[in-house]
Amino acid sequence: MKIQKTHISDLYVIEPTIIDDTIIKYNKEIFKKNGLDMNFVQDNESLSKQNVLRGLHIQIEKPQGKLVSVLEGEIYDVAVDLRKGSKTYLKWYGVNLSEKNKKMFYIPEGFAHGFFVVSEFAKVTFKVSNYWDPNDEIGIPWNDPTINIIWPLNGNTPLIAEKDQHYEEIKNSKYF
Repeated sequence: MKIQKTHISDLYVIEPTIIDDTIIKYNKEIFKKNGLDMNFVQDNESLSKQNVLRGLHIQIEKPQGKLVSVLEGEIYDVAVDLRKGSKTYLKWYGVNLSEKNKKMFYIPEGFAHGFFVVSEFAKVTFKVSNYWDPNDEIGIPWNDPTINIIWPLNGNTPLIAEKDQHYEEIKNSKYF
């Protein structure tokens, strides 16, 4: 298992171990030895079609850390550091995750998360450190000018869920 640091502290891209036809994606002991001591309590999956852009989501009172991977297709996955006092506060990092590259994205608590579907469709799986609570989830716009994420839209118009169309820009949010 190869665990790569990003330019944002506590945010990692992970390449699983592949032995013959077996893919070892998560091994608690290996993660722990590398300082990634997250306790996962729930697994989630989402299925989205091409050009769907989900997020950017975060839970406030019940924050979730995530381990994101793609079972089918390809996404551009993004995490935004919303940890007040962090040296990388409001910085973002993006990575392509796909069934071909088998990479995973380790996102700790305190980050907003979103993704854009690059392929015809994508099946995304999330291991999370806290239970999903729709009443605790808020978001920031995918195109917030303060953060200025560069999404690989390639001229396509992203398909945004109704709930993701009405978030306040970060400069107007009482949470950040």
